[in-house]
Amino acid sequence: MTQVAAPKSARVVVADDQTVVREGIVMLLGLLPGIEVVGAAGDGEEAVALVAGLAPDVVLMDLRMPRCDGVEATRRIRAEHPGTQVVVLTTFADDESLFPALAAGARGYLTKDAGGDEIVRAVHSVLSGDAGLSPGIQRRLLERLSEAERGPAAPSEPPDGLTARETEVLLLIAEGLSNPEIARRLHVSTATVKTHINNLFTKTRLKDRAQAVRYAYAKGLVRPPAG
Repeated sequence: MTQVAAPKSARVVVADDQTVVREGIVMLLGLLPGIEVVGAAGDGEEAVALVAGLAPDVVLMDLRMPRCDGVEATRRIRAEHPGTQVVVLTTFADDESLFPALAAGARGYLTKDAGGDEIVRAVHSVLSGDAGLSPGIQRRLLERLSEAERGPAAPSEPPDGLTARETEVLLLIAEGLSNPEIARRLHVSTATVKTHINNLFTKTRLKDRAQAVRYAYAKGLVRPPAG
C-alpha cells in the first residue's frame, strides 16, 4: 500500500528585537505542526542576512526594530530573495504600520494576540499564494477601500520616483515633525532620516521643509483639513 508523504514543513525565520518575545514566538512555533524554525533575528539587518544564508520559506517580521525596521527589511527581502515570503507579526494594527508593510511586499499581517493556529494558517496561506491576514486587518483593508471610493483618487504610486520610505518621511515632514521625531516614529537613526530627506529633496528639486509641505499638498499626498 502506497503511503502518502507528510506535508513539507514551512521553514521560518523569526525577527523581533525583544529577546523575551522572540524566544517566546520561537518556542510557540516549535510546538506547532507544519512549522520548522530555522533562525531568529534581533533586527531587520540580521533578518535580511539570515534570509540570504538560510533561504527560508517565510519570515515572521516585527515592524519596530533598530538598525533596519521591519518595513525596510521586508522591502529588501522581497527584492533580493523573492522566494521568501513575509508575514508581519506586530503589536501595531494602525494604518501607518499596516499599509507601508503591505506596500513593501508583506503577504501576511497578524497582530501579536494571534493564536498558534492563526499563525500556521497565515504561513501556509502565503506559501500557497494567498494573503495571510487576520480578520481585523481584512476589515481595515475593506474600510480603506470604501474610503478611497468615497474620496478623490490618490496617486497610484509615489511621485518623482520617491520610494515608499521617502514618501513616508515626506508625510511626516508635512505633519510638522522634526528629524529626531521622525527617527523615533520610524524607529531609525537621525542620520537615516537625513539621508531619506536628502534623497527626496534631490528627486523633487525641493530646497527646504516649507517647499516639501507645499509639494505634499500639491501632489495630493496630504489633504487640507476640512472646515
